[in-house]
Amino acid sequence: MTNLPVDGTPLAAGPLTRAVLEIDEYSAGLGWDQPARLFALVDTAKLRAQEPSLAAQLGIDDTTTASLTPVEQDEIPTGAPLDEFLATIAWPDTVAGCALTVERQMLPPSAEDSVPEGMDDAQLATWVAKHPDRQEVRMTVAVLRDGSRESALRLREKDSTSEVLTGSALVPGLADALAATFES
Repeated sequence: MTNLPVDGTPLAAGPLTRAVLEIDEYSAGLGWDQPARLFALVDTAKLRAQEPSLAAQLGIDDTTTASLTPVEQDEIPTGAPLDEFLATIAWPDTVAGCALTVERQMLPPSAEDSVPEGMDDAQLATWVAKHPDRQEVRMTVAVLRDGSRESALRLREKDSTSEVLTGSALVPGLADALAATFES
């Protein structure tokens, strides 16, 4: 049996994994059918020292053990493609990393051969939405300035903390887009 602290995060999890799982839990508490959410990841100790009022507002005090604190950003504009929106972001040096949580529909690999050819993105999205094997998934992806990456995937049909999958390479395209927000 894995040793788990009260919040369900594995004790051996690194700071980035813990931050991703914290964001996943926060998003799970909001329920499904939510818009995408963007988070800055900041060094908790630096936040406490440099922005004590913000730290207090976030419930961070001397007993807080997390080394990365997710800070939710303003709402992502609707209507703009996510990749185009991410291309407009530049983070200040005080931000150690960023994370995004987004819901999507996906198909199992076995359905790839049945995808009709010649569809544009809108047609493909409609086809996937009607496919009997589609699954709804919430993806939380985080990157740090040093290139570290972590992801958490939660299927709507298995909406439980114990069923969340984690890994550094689960959503590489989204991780690449987030990492690009740190390139000057």
